[in-house]
Amino acid sequence: MPKDPHTDVQAGPKHVAIIMDGNGRWAQARGRPRLFGHHAGARRVREVVEACPGLGIKYLTVFAFSTENWKRTQVEVAGLMSLFRRYIIKETRTLAENGIRVRFIGDRVRLDAKLIDLMDSLEEATKDNDLVHLTVALNYGGRDEVARATKRLARDVAEGRLKPEDVDEETLPKYLDTRVLPDPDLVIRTSGEARISNFLLWQSAYSEYEFIDTLWPDFTAAELERLCRNYGARERRFGAVLA
Repeated sequence: MPKDPHTDVQAGPKHVAIIMDGNGRWAQARGRPRLFGHHAGARRVREVVEACPGLGIKYLTVFAFSTENWKRTQVEVAGLMSLFRRYIIKETRTLAENGIRVRFIGDRVRLDAKLIDLMDSLEEATKDNDLVHLTVALNYGGRDEVARATKRLARDVAEGRLKPEDVDEETLPKYLDTRVLPDPDLVIRTSGEARISNFLLWQSAYSEYEFIDTLWPDFTAAELERLCRNYGARERRFGAVLA
């Protein structure tokens, strides 16, 4: 019996981006501190990454820490930075050995030197992998990314490497943090919030969205598969009217 094309994972998204929300609420519902939820959320990332090849997902981008998250308490921010360092140290070998290529996007200026060194080392250790491309958005904001890209573009114009009349909508993406990645096909936000929170603003112009109630530490590979199949049943027009 032939497969229904609307349920075939091959018709699913190749690039999935996830706003991993709900860690703090998950922990508080269990009477635990917010950082307990962040640790549970970090463990969930591994399951989702491992599920990607079987679902035909080549690129996975996760929103780990936004430019606005610095407004959280000093204790929570310090705990998150420690968690990122520990996660990289713990997972580098597994990621490298399992064909996962890791990239980081975002502004590294406010990150501490130890964390930056670990990020650089993980990118270097996985640079030849191609099974799944995992991109971690760390100290990332969509508006900040566009502003930084525009500065680089303006510098090239001022220094004569680019003509103003040649700048169009195909030019700016070459200056974005994601310039080597395809735009996301599907953006998922967990925890019941229905907003995009300054995530991949330029890149997600024609992405499909799924806003789900599941808190991130409860998100499973089975739910990811369900959302990918939902995506496969959608008709993407990109602004056109299909016959």
